[in-house]
Amino acid sequence: MKKIVLCVAIMLCFITVGNAQIQTPLVSPKAVVEQMVGLTDIKIEYYRPSARGRAVYGELVPFGRVWRTGANNNTLISFSNDVKIGGKSLKAGEYALYTQPKADSWDIIFYTDTDNWGLPEKWEESKEALRATVKPEFLNRKVETLTIGINNLDNDFGYLEIAWEKTMVALRIDVPTNEIAMKSIEKTMSGPGQAEYYAAAQYYYQTGGDLNKALTWVNAAVEKNETGKDIPYYILRQKSLIQAKLGDTKGAIETAKLSLAAAEKANNQDYVKMNKDSIQDWSKK
Repeated sequence: MKKIVLCVAIMLCFITVGNAQIQTPLVSPKAVVEQMVGLTDIKIEYYRPSARGRAVYGELVPFGRVWRTGANNNTLISFSNDVKIGGKSLKAGEYALYTQPKADSWDIIFYTDTDNWGLPEKWEESKEALRATVKPEFLNRKVETLTIGINNLDNDFGYLEIAWEKTMVALRIDVPTNEIAMKSIEKTMSGPGQAEYYAAAQYYYQTGGDLNKALTWVNAAVEKNETGKDIPYYILRQKSLIQAKLGDTKGAIETAKLSLAAAEKANNQDYVKMNKDSIQDWSKK
């Protein structure tokens, strides 16, 4: 019996050890930087190596070679809006951030392929969304751990700063704050748009609200349609449903036919079927 108990105890011990997870800190810990510049969100994710007594630039990071700008996975940087760097446009989105340090200048590269461990196996210039050259600054203090951030903020710009050992580079990033603010002001001051009128009409229809108000709002959504563009089939569909519920069968059928044509053009078979079914049903009344 004692032998059985002992065997069970040993088995439990092995199971416990097998399920245990050893946790140790990363040599280069991960950092996430999120900064709003004006009305643009900029996010940086990177792993932070430390010098640990090593000479960095020219040795650990050789001059003239493309560097992952961090450790482990790609250093990633993303922008919520289009930005400008050195007069060149960079589209909103996420990029791998690479650099090419030299003794008297650095190239900072925004690369569209973001899923590499370190450098890509084959570097493709076509994937360089933007490359900018900056002058390095030599610091009078030592930065032990690689530090990347967005600093020296203004409503219209901020600086991407990369600092390690006794070197820092700073790249100005211009953001479209005034453009975004003016569009927001104009939209708000001009009153509700197509989407708002459609949402209000849909809500009143679905919740049994005032259908005459719903019709007024869905008509406003139709009138707010941008010049040169087709009226969306889903707005026309909503109008036909409101008309039918108000007893205007003839008007509902006419509107449903417009929605059907728009749905066929957009190749949305769900709306094609719904409109055909409604037209057939309403035509019997």
